[in-house]
Amino acid sequence: MQYKIEVNNQEEIFDVDKVAKQAAGSVLLRIKNTVILAAVARDDNQVDGNFVPLTVQYVEKMYAAGRFPGGYIKRETKPSDFETLTSRVIDRSLRPLFPKGYAYPTQITVFVLSCDPEVDLQVAALNAASTALYLSDIPVNKNVSGVRVGYIDGKYVLNPSNSDLKQSTLDLYVAGTKEELLMIEMRSSSTQSTFSLPMAAIDPMLDPALSESFMESQNANEFSEDAILEAINIAQNAITNATTAYESTFAPLKKEDAKLQYKEDLKNDSIFTYVDEFYKDAIKNAVAKMAKSERATELNEVVRTILADDVAVAEAWSFDIVNAVVNEYKKKMVREMIVHEQRRADGRSLREIRPISIETNILPNAHGSCLFTRGQTQALAIVTLGGDKDGQMYDMLTERGGVTDTFMVNYNFPGFSVGEATPLRAPGRRELGHGNLARRALEPFLQMDRLQTIRLVSEILESNGSSSMATICGGSLALRAAGVKTEKLVAGIAMGLVFEGDKHAVLSDIMGLEDHDGDMDFKVAGSIDGITALQMDIKLGGISQEVLKEALYQAKEGREHILGLMETADKEIKINNEVLPKLELFSVDPSKIVDIIGQGGKVIRELIEKFEVSIDLVRDKGEVKIAGDNKTKVEAAKSQIMEIVNKPAFGGRGGGRDSRNSRGPRRDEAPAPSFVKDEIVEGKVARIVDFGAFITLPGDIDGLLHVSKIADHRVERVSDYLEIDQIVKVRILKQDGRKIELGLEK
Repeated sequence: MQYKIEVNNQEEIFDVDKVAKQAAGSVLLRIKNTVILAAVARDDNQVDGNFVPLTVQYVEKMYAAGRFPGGYIKRETKPSDFETLTSRVIDRSLRPLFPKGYAYPTQITVFVLSCDPEVDLQVAALNAASTALYLSDIPVNKNVSGVRVGYIDGKYVLNPSNSDLKQSTLDLYVAGTKEELLMIEMRSSSTQSTFSLPMAAIDPMLDPALSESFMESQNANEFSEDAILEAINIAQNAITNATTAYESTFAPLKKEDAKLQYKEDLKNDSIFTYVDEFYKDAIKNAVAKMAKSERATELNEVVRTILADDVAVAEAWSFDIVNAVVNEYKKKMVREMIVHEQRRADGRSLREIRPISIETNILPNAHGSCLFTRGQTQALAIVTLGGDKDGQMYDMLTERGGVTDTFMVNYNFPGFSVGEATPLRAPGRRELGHGNLARRALEPFLQMDRLQTIRLVSEILESNGSSSMATICGGSLALRAAGVKTEKLVAGIAMGLVFEGDKHAVLSDIMGLEDHDGDMDFKVAGSIDGITALQMDIKLGGISQEVLKEALYQAKEGREHILGLMETADKEIKINNEVLPKLELFSVDPSKIVDIIGQGGKVIRELIEKFEVSIDLVRDKGEVKIAGDNKTKVEAAKSQIMEIVNKPAFGGRGGGRDSRNSRGPRRDEAPAPSFVKDEIVEGKVARIVDFGAFITLPGDIDGLLHVSKIADHRVERVSDYLEIDQIVKVRILKQDGRKIELGLEK
């Protein structure tokens, strides 16, 4: 049967009982020309542990876009980063729906069979997976919907096309049920990067005051806390509309719940009372030590001590029951201490940030590095700079041809960072997810027209609390330490939330213990002016706007504290100029390209060998690109090329030219000297006119300093700021032959 649902600015067509009929639940979803298959399968035997053994696999098939897989092997192999991240999004959104005690191995498989380049694949994949799960015999009685909220041309938009998303400054992905939010991911962007997860949408049928508030409270790259709250509220309304439509459509089609057994929590009131009476102080001491480590060694020692005493032996208490009771007691102690005593296991107040230390460029041969330590979390961020050919190439279904990523963030989490003796493995979903979060936070402040490829690697050396946020802080400073121009510093902070009865507490800079025993994991990153990335997993169900607002503003307070320390460290950075690669791109008179090449390529070969650089030339545009591993040699190569192109076109006496040129070329006959964009030079004010001033530059050529480029405000009389023969510093804004546009350097 086929069912059409019009919801959130798009038509969704579901085919039920058409394919994969032996699965526990399956569905075909079509949105425009995108077709997605989602199938759910469940084993009949439970696993030993007490957890939800859920696996989600989102798979893109290149035939969906009428293309062959790239590379030597023409078959899909390991999942791409986008596939892995999308699988993670689906898992985080659906896992909370499973009943408590559910322990049957379950797999959700999502295939993209046909791809419309304008359709948001993450939204479609989650909606298909949720519907397949809801239709199955697994006792999941709620439907989940995913939506994206974008902000385009002053309006919120729900589920816009991918083309429109390239103009959006907001990418907010929200998943939830009819009653509650389950997951939030957000990033900001002034322009779309080469690598991007699809963004999303919202509708003009809104209170105009929201849009006005939004515009007033956001910068080009950041969003205020109030703007984020407005967007989340809009997403919640859209999710409620979608899930209501899904459940009314699919409720009659849902299979009868399978008769399953659920694992009971290992509880024993008698043992709990015994622990409270005799081992309270031991657990309190263990908790204090756990505050300094993510390992549970001290708590395990308490369990072993209890098992060895006479009562435990006489009552034949098992390890599993005692361990469960001790952990439950520990959780209760930690939460009550936070909510009722406003005190944390490590003695901090709820808003207090752990001590921070920052060291930059500690690696002499790395282009840029930063060792960022916050409490017992330590990230070593290393930046490597390359040329445009060093980018990571990959395929995307929604983009034609290959895509090149020129900003990469690689996050690594070795076992020793938490004291575990585990082998090094390829990055998993967690590592890719944390790296992607850091990337989303940092990217808005990189110059999008940069010529460099940038790779940022974060090696987590110690972990007790959000290492992804330490990656953002260390990465922001490592970029500066490598001489990369970033508009602002970015810091990240992990927040927690604990509810006990009608009371709650918001925690700043949570550690591993508080993450495990709390009700919300909330990561916020941004500059001093606003939020650039956000990630939230809500464990307890719905959360009010008031509590969410409190958490966002407390995160802002913590972020500002961290940024203050980072600003101090930034001022002390000593850039490793001697090891930094250099890339120069400048323009010359196109007719001079032949002089740079020389007869038979002799001149350019000599330049490459002498200065150990690579030189690329674009003849028709007159563009010259020089790249090398040594800044001094690159600059020397550029200097020699400029000598070549600025060499007079006419010879001196006896040069065989017309006698009127025996003294050299007249100024109007000489080739125009070439300048580099953004180059700062000194010049003399030659003439002042109503619309600006003409400045004589080196090479005896005049450039125009327009009145709009003299000051930050409207200038009524140029003579109030400049006078004839005054020496000024100007910036080269644009050159077209002898026509040069200037800006006054303050």
